[in-house]
Amino acid sequence: MSDSLRRTAAALVGEGKGILAADESNGTMDKRLRAAGVEPGVETRRALRELLFTTEGAAQYISGVILYDETFRQSTTDGVAFPRLLEDQGVVAGIKVDTGAKPLAQADDETITEGLDGLRERLAEYYAGGARFAKWRAVIAVDEQRPSRYCVHVNAHALARYAALCQEAQIVPIVEPEVLMDGAHTIDRSEQVTGAVLATVFEELREQRVLLEGMLLKPNMVLAGYECPEQPDDEVVAERTLRCLRRNVPAAVPGIVFLSGGQSDEDATARLNLMNQMGSQPWEISFSYGRGLQAAALTTWHGDSDNVAAAQAQYRHRARCTAAARRGEYSPEIERELLASR
Repeated sequence: MSDSLRRTAAALVGEGKGILAADESNGTMDKRLRAAGVEPGVETRRALRELLFTTEGAAQYISGVILYDETFRQSTTDGVAFPRLLEDQGVVAGIKVDTGAKPLAQADDETITEGLDGLRERLAEYYAGGARFAKWRAVIAVDEQRPSRYCVHVNAHALARYAALCQEAQIVPIVEPEVLMDGAHTIDRSEQVTGAVLATVFEELREQRVLLEGMLLKPNMVLAGYECPEQPDDEVVAERTLRCLRRNVPAAVPGIVFLSGGQSDEDATARLNLMNQMGSQPWEISFSYGRGLQAAALTTWHGDSDNVAAAQAQYRHRARCTAAARRGEYSPEIERELLASR
């Protein structure tokens, strides 16, 4: 079992590739569809995911795709189940298994991610359906008082329980402790909180006997809060992020797959690129982007079948750019060259 977990984790952070996070809940995806002027609904969500998953050439840059439960059970218009479609392209199918962040009892404005009840049985079903990795997201809000030690501990404990159950089911867990960048906190505060969260998460993972070589970490980059008047440049973000990770993430973990976390497409790509240019690290530095890969395609598609080819070109372009950053070879010139060559 451990060999299988190691192989899958290594494949997900293979050279020049990363993960598409297409695991938005129905509510979140419907909000994004409305914002793009598209009528939301089951079929619209399915059509968008089919557009992405059938993009020719994308598998050169995408190692895995995280699916939502609804998407996991859907198929193409030709009747091919999405997990099978991905497998046929050499792309690993994954699944989001948490049920979302809920108010944390006895805590003000803090949350705990739920979904552990019945998880063992759901994981067995997902494995039978083709899933070979999973994701669980904890949400940590930041200000002068938050997060409390209580909030950090219970979320780290839940992440580790999830990860242990995944590995029992021969599924690689992606552990996502997201320190939110909403607010006006400085990059110093972000680094402090991110470091404390990561340290607690790995303490819990060890306590619960999680095989570190058979998991991936999906952290936030270390950024100043979006409302902070002092915004550091990309190089400072990359340096602070790597410093925080080196201090808190064991070398046994095979890969870091960053979330894009509300950054613009170009910012998320440029910062990933800088980190991959800053010398050898003990883990692979990759990506697990949602909006960072999909936003331009969604806007171009606009729910119109006549726009599918143009939308797929946008998605392929972003995948190529992000894969270049994964190798430390991205530049604004590449953005322009790829656009001109489409």
